[in-house]
Amino acid sequence: MAIDRRSEIAGNLEAVREQISKAAESAGRSVDEITLIAVTKTFPASDVVILKDLGVHDFGENRDSDASPKAATISGRWHFQGQIQSNKLKSITQWANVIHSLDEVRHFEVIEKTAPHALDIFCQVSLDAAAGRGGVSEQKLYELAREIEKSPTHRLQGLMAVAPLGVDPSIAFSKLSAIHKAFMADFPRANKLSAGMSGDFKEAIAHGATHIRIGSQILGSR
Repeated sequence: MAIDRRSEIAGNLEAVREQISKAAESAGRSVDEITLIAVTKTFPASDVVILKDLGVHDFGENRDSDASPKAATISGRWHFQGQIQSNKLKSITQWANVIHSLDEVRHFEVIEKTAPHALDIFCQVSLDAAAGRGGVSEQKLYELAREIEKSPTHRLQGLMAVAPLGVDPSIAFSKLSAIHKAFMADFPRANKLSAGMSGDFKEAIAHGATHIRIGSQILGSR
């Protein structure tokens, strides 16, 4: 007999929470410092309802067209973490509470003009300068952050990054941690670090991640 969907998600979620707790303990950190974002992209709203019932309040989405109808019907803290397209940004600002992937000043200018509410914003930094994966260079990071800091409405939270393909996550997140520590010398309130997904969140926690984005380990593969 097939396991029902709620039981499947509940079991996966419990296992992930236990792994987060152990990773935090190993790093000498409190689990309370770490926000779990359940990545619900491509999954139906019914799964989001189950997650909410299980005590999850933070939901991550990569595509505006998928996220907008879910966020309209299910209350929660909605995180946009995909690559930003200019023509989608006005719609994204209507439903997102947090944007993890800002990497261009021109996109922030659109946010300033169109967002109907205050947003928490992470600057996505590139760890390998790979084209097509998103992320601002270290050289342009500070310029972008200064523009956000000028805003009377929106809040600079910190940095986000994705570990490059084929690179040991520990090495990637060690580099990110160093970038973040230097960054906080100029932006001390931007003390959040969004890093780590299903395959590498333990390494991210070891290097200071405060927000981890987990999809397949909780909801399965699509």
